[in-house]
Amino acid sequence: QVHLEESGGGSVQPGGSLRLSCVVSGYADNKYCIGWFRQVPGKEIEGVVVRDQLGGMLYSDPLKGRFTLSLAGNKTKPVLYLQMDNLKPEDTATYYCALNAIGWPRCTLTPGSYETWGQGTQVTVSS
Repeated sequence: QVHLEESGGGSVQPGGSLRLSCVVSGYADNKYCIGWFRQVPGKEIEGVVVRDQLGGMLYSDPLKGRFTLSLAGNKTKPVLYLQMDNLKPEDTATYYCALNAIGWPRCTLTPGSYETWGQGTQVTVSS
């Protein structure tokens, strides 16, 4: 059974940085799309950045340049990171890691195409 577990959320002042982590376990397919999404209370989940099995990245245009996705760890237990810099109050949200088995070349930022989700980690940007 695939399991995603996020960590690293917290409170930070505007202009600060945070790094989120997502530990992936139980996924054995070589084909995948994996990435980060976020949800502000009362709003729909939006895509932040996703990555395919070949290393291709797709960023949400408004967030490009401040948010950086990377993948580390080993094949049996990879870890997905989201480095967030120059954070703004509007970045306050619950951040989720999500995965699907579609893979390159069809990875998108559409939340509905992802079937496996973590529990989320809260990020609060406030002075």
